[in-house]
Order: sequence, then structure tokens, then C-alpha cells
Amino acid sequence: MQEPKITDELIAAHGLASDEYAQIIRLLNREPSYTELGIFSAMWNEHCSYKSSKKWLRTLPTEGPQVICGPGENAGVVDIGDGQAVVFKMESHNHPSYIEPYQGAATGVGGILRDVFTMGARPIAAMNSLSFGEPSHPKTKSLVAGVVAGVGGYGNSFGVPTVGGEVRFDPAYNGNCLVNAFAAGLADADKIFYSAASGVGMPVVYLGAKTGRDGVGGATMASAEFDDNIEDKRPTVQVGDPFTEKRLMEATLELMATGAVISIQDMGAAGLTCSAVEMGDKGNLGVRLNLEDVPVREENMTAYEMMLSESQERMLMVLKPELEAEAKAVFDKWDLDFAIVGETIAEDRFLVMHNGELKADLPLKALSGTAPEYDRPHVATPAPAALTDAPQIDPVEGLKAIISSPNYAAKNWVYEQYDHMVMADTVRRPGLGAGVIRVHGTPKALAFTSDVTPRYCRANPVEGGKQAVAEAYRNLSAVGAKPLASTDNLNFGNPEKPEIMGQFVGCIKGIGEACAALDMPIVSGNVSLYNETDGSGILPTPTIGAVGLLEDLADMIGGPAQDGDLAILIGNTEGHLGQSALLAEAFGRADGDAPTVDLTAEALHGTFVRDYHAMIHAATDLSDGGLAMAAFEMAESAGCGIAIEDGDTGWFFGEDQARYLLAVPMTEATILVDLAKSSGVPARLVGSFGGDTLTFGDASAKMADLSALYHAGFEAAVG
Repeated sequence: MQEPKITDELIAAHGLASDEYAQIIRLLNREPSYTELGIFSAMWNEHCSYKSSKKWLRTLPTEGPQVICGPGENAGVVDIGDGQAVVFKMESHNHPSYIEPYQGAATGVGGILRDVFTMGARPIAAMNSLSFGEPSHPKTKSLVAGVVAGVGGYGNSFGVPTVGGEVRFDPAYNGNCLVNAFAAGLADADKIFYSAASGVGMPVVYLGAKTGRDGVGGATMASAEFDDNIEDKRPTVQVGDPFTEKRLMEATLELMATGAVISIQDMGAAGLTCSAVEMGDKGNLGVRLNLEDVPVREENMTAYEMMLSESQERMLMVLKPELEAEAKAVFDKWDLDFAIVGETIAEDRFLVMHNGELKADLPLKALSGTAPEYDRPHVATPAPAALTDAPQIDPVEGLKAIISSPNYAAKNWVYEQYDHMVMADTVRRPGLGAGVIRVHGTPKALAFTSDVTPRYCRANPVEGGKQAVAEAYRNLSAVGAKPLASTDNLNFGNPEKPEIMGQFVGCIKGIGEACAALDMPIVSGNVSLYNETDGSGILPTPTIGAVGLLEDLADMIGGPAQDGDLAILIGNTEGHLGQSALLAEAFGRADGDAPTVDLTAEALHGTFVRDYHAMIHAATDLSDGGLAMAAFEMAESAGCGIAIEDGDTGWFFGEDQARYLLAVPMTEATILVDLAKSSGVPARLVGSFGGDTLTFGDASAKMADLSALYHAGFEAAVG
């Protein structure tokens, strides 16, 4: 088949700038072939090369005594003691989910699960963070329905519990929904598998499902803005099969136990190209591929299509040749493809052959190591004006405005579509704060949370970045878990705009500062840029996924609050209403500054809550909606009423940070307050649990009526 002639239009269609194409010519000392152009496009796009973000990602704290493997592998690995490790990562599937919601979200879940079991870990938990446009937008309802069905359809069929996450709505996501998927698995700390190839002349083995034309060019599409031609991009969305993935996981874990695996890599973005190049690059080896040996499910596939296909449920491995028969028998048993498609070579070359014809001959290191790296111009987000005209509102009316909004209403409609009990180790279901999973066969448990407040990040990227980490820290501490480490999913608009790049840089600075202060290093993650449609970008949304450890499940602060418990507020309340949920939901305003995050106070208060877990029936952190929302949610989940002492609007709805609301038995309450004060932790009694009424000062409402409003809000808007 005649390959297309390379033109300026073709170069642009591959997402390469003219100076980048000139750099390719200098590297090769010639024009690339069409297949080579595709390979460079895949490896040098934003999604694979991190060319706009690498400079800033290097500033993040990534090490600690608990870290076994930080960023750069398929997932991060953290020690949890007793020879065990938790392996986890978060990744985006934003562009595909907007084009084809069900398959986009489903394959996002599939990809993140492969990242985990490729490291030798059996997945034990999933989460997701979803951002959609305003509920009244014509696309929103179908996007919500498709994405939620895709997440549930894949995760449920694969058999992993979805234990947490978040869903938000804002007009800024009208043209670009965000689908961030998280997965975590367990492995023996001394049996982690890495992707660096080693040894010359070793067989390169293709594993899993067959290659088709779905997803060709997906990584390049994910590195571009959307425009009116969005429907043309539909063929670049992959199609997933969770049952094949389940077989692939079982086969892979069985294969690893044979000792046959030298290195292994998931075929994710840019498929065969990226997996082969990364394995060679990390092992300082070249790779030769013979594409006629690649298992395909479509006729007459070209070298270009095979190299750029993002068909799902596939992996690439370097194999010990003497164990080839044993390895093949495992994959035959699971009815999956096992094909030797190449070998490692000593030279720094990436050779791609197809039916005896040389289709690509490239310097392998240059494909990954010399990808362009940009120090994009950036301007800091101007400091917002302080909120000087904070409105006042009856506290019950303010609460009703928040809990009836799809942003803060109960999300049962979403998580009831996810199987959160599969594997039977889920201790705490979604909707109650951090999810908790028992570490099977041990007294330990792991807690998981995902957090970000995009409106804070828009107003003040540094404080917004800090707050995302601090809120994750508080959510873990509120169940009694010691925060271990984080993964990030950095979703932003077009980095070529200095103000967008300024948001990115500011958020990274805040995240880095908070991760260092709270000992929650970033061990894995993903950057998703160009989340724009027709020049309009999303809110800066740097999602933080975090993992915490309970040495003994008996130490969990499990809730619920009980009748007669006293409500204790930890932390100082100034009544910060800038960028608050109340301002947005009751008054339609998004002004003022984000709240300041005092990281010393966060560490002190979180440690106090964990240290005195035995005296606490239930705990929640204070975030969106402040004290009013925290009090309502605690009482609602306990099926009882609550009374909170009177104060102004800032008292009830201020979003000051480093705060928790605790439900404490009457016999322990005064002792706990005294212990807090002697530890330098602000604490005070603010109310009590019991009855069937919510009372805020002089205002009150029946809990049953508020609960009905809370449980109807989400489905009424988008269900």
C-alpha cells in the first residue's frame, strides 16, 4: 500500500509543530516515513511526553521511607509493612469520554487497572473523579448517564469495588467533561514487576487481546483542543472488554509466578509504540519488532495502524527464552494471544519490520529522551479581591440551597451503579467520606480518597493546590488512617496560554508544598492538558488521590454518631465565605479569595484526631458548605437530628481549613476538649446529636424533610 506523502497539513494533523518536525529531520538527517511520523507523533505528543509539564513535575516531592517506587513506572508503590505494598495511580480519560461517554469511561477504568496489575499487584479498589457541565446543558445528562454506566459496567464486570470519588458540575466543563480514574492493588513488596527491558536478544512478547483499528491516534487526539469537528474523532476512542481484561489479569499474575517475566508494560496510550519504546529506553536497549507476527482482528492493517492502535486489554513483555513454553501455556489456558513479535537489540534503534519491509528505523532514545521539553511562558493568577459584602442568610435556608444542588446532593444514583462490595473486603461504602478496604488476611485496612476544589484553584492556584492535598489528608485522618502518599491527575486547559500555564504552575507549587508538609509524596500521576473547546478552558482541576493506612481495622473511626453524642469542632473558624459553596449555590456568585491553608495546623489537627480515635464515634472534615454541611451529613448518615449553637452566616457556612467535626460520647467530650487544648489544638463543644430535628441557632427543620431534599437533588437535575 502506498504511504501518504508528508505535507504541512499531515504534520499538523499529527499534532506536531513545524519546529518539532524540523527537529525530527535533524535527528534522522532525512525525512521520516509515514509510519515514523506516526511514531514521533505518538511519542512527542503532550499525553506521552509531558513536554509542557516535565519542568514543573520535577519539583514535586516524590520520595520518603514508605516509597518503594515513585513516578515513572506504570504505578506508584508504597510500603504498608509486613512485606506488603499498595500499588496505585490515577489517570484521565477526558477527551474519549466526551466523544463516546460509555466506552471512554469504561476504557479509562480498564487502563488504570492494567497499570496496577502490570506491576504484579491484584487490584482491590477503584475510585473516580467526574466533572460535568451545568445540568441544563443539552449534553450533560447523556454524558453523566454514559460515563457512570461505563465506569460501572467495566469495574463491576472486572470485579473490583468502587469505594469513593466525587462528581461536580460547572459551566466550565460544558465542552469538556473530566473522567479521572483511580485504582489500587496489593502486592508483595519483593515481587514488584518493572518495565525496564534487560538482556540482548531477549524475546519481546505480545500478550492479551488482538489488535484492531480502534483508538488509532488516540494519544494525539488527547493532546489537542476540541472544535466543531468533534464527531470526526469518534474512531479514535477505544472499545473495552472487561471480561478479557479479567482473564488478562489472572494470566499475567500467573505468568509472573513462573519467573518468566524480565519486564512488562501495559499497552496504553500510543499502544505498541509507547510500550516498546519505554521498555527499551528504561533498559538502555534497542527493540526490533516484526509486525506480521502481531495478532490482529482486522484485515490488511498497515504498519502505521498497528503501531498506533490503542486496542484495549494488551500488554508487552520481555521474556526469559528458556521459559517460553511455560509462559505460552499460561496464556493458552486463559484463551489469550501470546506471540513473539520481536527482540531486544544492543543498538540504540527502534526497528519496525512488516512483511520483510523496513517501516521505521529510528534512534530509540531520541523518541523518549529527546522529546521536546518546553518552559512555557506563564503569568501568575492575579490575587482576587477580598469578599467585602458577604451576604447573610437564614442557616436552614442556606443549607437547603446547598443540599438540593446536584453538586452537594447525595450521589446514591451514581454509586449504586457501582459494585462496592465485590471481593467482600469493603468496610466503608461510598458517600461517607474516605472508602476503606480490609487488607485480606491481616488486621490492616487501607483508606482511599479523591479531592479537589476547582473554584479555589481558579481564584488562587497556590492555595487551591494546597487545599486539594489538605482535604485528602483530612478525609483519611477522619477515618483514623495515617496518610501515606498521593497520586495526582492534573487537568488544565491550553498550556500555550500564559494564564493557563500560570494556573498549572501555581497549583503545582501549592501541591508540592502541601505534600512535603503533610508527608504525602506524589508517587504516580497524569497530566491532562488542552481541555478546551472553541478556546474555552475548564476550571483548573488538579485532582489528588490519596491512600492511608490503618494498622488495625479496630482503630477505624467508623461512625455513625449516636443519640446523645456531643458535637466537637476542631480548628479555628474565621467565617471565610470567599469562593464558598454557599456563595455559589444560594447566591450564584464566585468571588473572593480561596481560604488560606495553614499546613502546620493541618498536620497538628489531623494527628490529634488519629491519636484519639478511640474516644470518637464519628468524624468528618469541614470543606464545602462548612459547619452546616458537615453537621447535616453526619446527622443524616446516622439517622438522627442535630443542634448547633447560633452564629452568623460565616459561622455556619465559612470554609476555613484544618477543621473537623467530631461526634463524641458525653462521658468523653470534656476530656477530649481538654486534651486538644493541652496539645495546642483549638476545640470546642458546639452542639449535640439526637432527636429528629436539625436546629441551627433559632432556625430548625425536620431531618426527614431535609433528607428527602438531599436524596432527590441529584436525580432531579441529571438522572
